Amino acid sequence: MPANILVVEDEPAIQELIAANLQHGGHHVLRASDVEEATRLVRETLPDLVLLDWMLPGTPGIQFARRLRADERTRQLPIIMLTARGEEQDKVSGLDAGADDYLTKPFSPRELMARINAVLRRRAPQMTDEAIEVGGLRLDPATHRVFTDGKPADLGPTEFRLLHFFMTHAERVHSRTQLLDQVWGDHVFVEERTVDVHIRRLRSALEASGHDRLIQTVRGAGYRFSALSE
Repeated sequence: MPANILVVEDEPAIQELIAANLQHGGHHVLRASDVEEATRLVRETLPDLVLLDWMLPGTPGIQFARRLRADERTRQLPIIMLTARGEEQDKVSGLDAGADDYLTKPFSPRELMARINAVLRRRAPQMTDEAIEVGGLRLDPATHRVFTDGKPADLGPTEFRLLHFFMTHAERVHSRTQLLDQVWGDHVFVEERTVDVHIRRLRSALEASGHDRLIQTVRGAGYRFSALSE
């Protein structure tokens, strides 16, 4: 599944090379040459992952990583540090600052994509193309299809994204605000009741097979996807 990836790199040639490889891999690319520009892009459109160069003009990348981890809105945002510094202590410093991974320059496009996919699987599984199955309910992001006990289910695009997020974050309770941020995007301004409307549509699409029971209402808190009985 395409991810929105912010590349924060001040060397134009390296930035262009990374962007080209990401686009070839099917991802959408946002670009910034310094922390100020990156901050604006994160504020306007929260990305799915940040590729962050350590050595940037003005504010260093490691300081920006600490800022992202200190902000509740970006605390869970996956970060991969890019740097020419290969010493063990530098890697430890990057990871201590909140980076999920650390890639030393020069690196191959294959290694970059492998690291991105690994971090997304770990931190943002809804951004991967791996099929998921729970109790006879199967969702395949690559083909954008859902099956209930082997039979195709007809879901709208928003219901599909909502179900994908639920299935990749099973057993967790999500508030309406959290679902709006994760499924619609925190830069899209819609009312919280919109979530309830799409939950009803999703349950209706799964009702015939009984899989609507997997989407549970948690009173006073939000919704949870669970194969366990309440």
